[in-house]
Amino acid sequence: MEDVKYLKILSWAEEDRPREKLLLKGKESLSDAELMAILLGSGTVSLSAVDVAKLVLNGCNNNLNDLAKLSVKDLQKFKGIGEAKAITIISALELGRRRKEAGQNKREKNHLRF
Repeated sequence: MEDVKYLKILSWAEEDRPREKLLLKGKESLSDAELMAILLGSGTVSLSAVDVAKLVLNGCNNNLNDLAKLSVKDLQKFKGIGEAKAITIISALELGRRRKEAGQNKREKNHLRF
């Protein structure tokens, strides 16, 4: 069986690395997995941060709403996700939820003005 070498993100072309891609092309150009990889910061010995993010997202059918329902313990079941990374993911999703909620509340107040 052929030994597959793990390719670290630092060995990727600069424009393909999530952080550099965000700087060069803007946040909209990144996939959900690439954005999550930035939050994770690192992968495992055999998986890049993007690979770990893809595992987690695949486990949630690539549905961010389903991902937001997972607990710290649920997230820790994925290879490469420990307590700290699980907390980071949950915190980011909660910030997104609060941002959305704040936008909805602001629109509701604007509709109430006469």
